[in-house]
Amino acid sequence: MSDVDKAKAAARAWVKREQRAGRRPARPVIVMGLLGTILAICQAFCAASVLTGKAVVLSLAGFAIAALLRAGSGYAADRAAFTAGAAARRRLRTDIVTRLARARPTLAHARHSAELAAVVVDRIEALDGLFARFIPATALAVAAPVIVAVVAALLDPVAGLILLLTGLLVPAAMALSGLGAAAAARDQFLALTRLQARFLDRIRGIATIIMHGRSDDEANALAGAADELRVRTMRVLRVAFLSSAALDLAAALALVLLALRYGQQWRAGALADPRAALMVLLLTPEFFAPLRAFSAAYQDMFHASAAAEALTDVPPMPAAGPLRDIRTVETRAVSVQFEDVRLSWDRSRKPALNGLSFRVPAGETVVLAGPSGAGKTTVMEILLGFVRPDSGRVVINGRDINDLVPQALSAIIAWIGQRPVLFSGTIRDNILFARPGATEAELAEALRAARVDSFVEQLPEGLETKVGEGGYGLSGGQAQRIAIARAFLKNAPLLLLDEPTAHLDPATESEVLDGLRRLAAGRTVILASHSAAARAFSGRRLDIRDGRIESARGAA
Repeated sequence: MSDVDKAKAAARAWVKREQRAGRRPARPVIVMGLLGTILAICQAFCAASVLTGKAVVLSLAGFAIAALLRAGSGYAADRAAFTAGAAARRRLRTDIVTRLARARPTLAHARHSAELAAVVVDRIEALDGLFARFIPATALAVAAPVIVAVVAALLDPVAGLILLLTGLLVPAAMALSGLGAAAAARDQFLALTRLQARFLDRIRGIATIIMHGRSDDEANALAGAADELRVRTMRVLRVAFLSSAALDLAAALALVLLALRYGQQWRAGALADPRAALMVLLLTPEFFAPLRAFSAAYQDMFHASAAAEALTDVPPMPAAGPLRDIRTVETRAVSVQFEDVRLSWDRSRKPALNGLSFRVPAGETVVLAGPSGAGKTTVMEILLGFVRPDSGRVVINGRDINDLVPQALSAIIAWIGQRPVLFSGTIRDNILFARPGATEAELAEALRAARVDSFVEQLPEGLETKVGEGGYGLSGGQAQRIAIARAFLKNAPLLLLDEPTAHLDPATESEVLDGLRRLAAGRTVILASHSAAARAFSGRRLDIRDGRIESARGAA
């Protein structure tokens, strides 16, 4: 079996499991739908009585009451369907986000961020119809027409047979149209993902595009991708319209056959019960109404199948290991030890870490030096909990890092990378992100320690000055000092510095290093750098090459 066939089989199995899981939440929708069918039968009886002049006043009152009750049941069904769909989407989105978080950078390196965003947002949203409409519609498409057909058969056995036979044409036509619906929905999702990825890339590189005079070319390329999405969307709609046309033809055929039957009986004077004939004619649209709802929801199942292929491609949750007693770690003084750690991002390439071993006692500084690709950043990602080594152990205060709950690991680590992650908002919000409950005095102390106050005072709105996503509006040195202030405010005992001055000019680098030295005082520090930052810190220097220690010196 090819990989494509395996992916389709996994998606079908996943959809079946979710259908079984969604049956219980769909029960209120089904009950309200069946109640609406029964009320529709009552309305048909009352309308036929009025048209034939039998108990007109009572029939009108009964029709009005049934109409109000039916509207109420329809509203209740819609609310229950929305609740079922929202609950399922919330459950699935939590599961997918958790799996993506557990997959960590391994998945992020392999797939485009726009594709991952589409999985979390668009693919999950596409499943709403499966839970809110398709699952209840499947039950109602069987039960409701049977109820109507039984009532029609009690009034006229031939009429009941006509309804059943014409009703059987609908699933047959839907099965034929469904052969192309799944492929059309899959192609539409693929085109949407491509457009999202291209658009995100071009927005990120808009300055480069304009500088090289390629804006018109990229605009045309985006237009081409959008047009591809339009074409594939129209194919999905075309299949949907074909399915709807088949249902309309079946309903029209049933009405024509019944009208011919009762018309011939009326002309021949053999129509024994006009009210029964009118009631059967009025029930014909109600017979096909659940089938029409199922036809509309039928496309939701194919959207779900197409979305499921992307969802099943996300790595599953790791198997739960044996329960261990150690779940937290001492947060005052932290020691770190790597014991023969090995990790490969890609089995076809050389390992990122190849038997790396070193120890950092509590309160000391270790500088990891080496060329790009030596494995320095991989060490940081392991300590941050983004990835787990293939073999070997990473020990923090004598406890395996794999035994620690994420909250405990996060509490003891402050990290400053090459480019600080700043969010769209005020400078105050970006610093308080480390500890939202910090007091004004603690915030002011962090500002002074990181020398943020030296440039914030010159801004028109001070700490309330808004910055763009990624620190837009600030210089590189200012952004780094905000990151240092954030680390001061967190006051974590283990400080990880990954090339913190890589993109700064010498003067700005000196200012940032001054703040980093103050931040490092009394903390365990692991610094990955091959610039002046390595010489600014006193401590052991470990030269890494090809994922292992090449040499060690007593001071950086």
